[in-house]
Amino acid sequence: MSLFKTTTLAAALTTGLLLSAAAQAHPKLITSNPADGSNSVAPAKIELHFSENLTTQFSGAKLIMTDMPGMPNSPMGIKATISGSDDPKTMVIKPASPLSSGSYKVEWRAVSSDTHPMTGNFSFKVK
Repeated sequence: MSLFKTTTLAAALTTGLLLSAAAQAHPKLITSNPADGSNSVAPAKIELHFSENLTTQFSGAKLIMTDMPGMPNSPMGIKATISGSDDPKTMVIKPASPLSSGSYKVEWRAVSSDTHPMTGNFSFKVK
């Protein structure tokens, strides 16, 4: 193999590795508390744990009640504060008042140092 072909191949492999590493740098939701699909008592706070440190000024979430006894299919935003935590990979949602029985959805937006926003959602129920 000629030196030119070897150098070209090495450059292509290095570029591929760098691009794949950059693609993995987006924050992904690893776990949440309460967990997706759970049914439990009303949480005092909701924690979202991501794979990357968050840029808090560009990250956020909405807490939405999607169903409650006597009021099916009536999505309603729930007042809550959204903040970071001591762990830079964690987002915390604190409802302004205790959550009542019903179904809830969290819609989140996470931005890490690569500035590429990732979005997602999960749902849980309160007994």
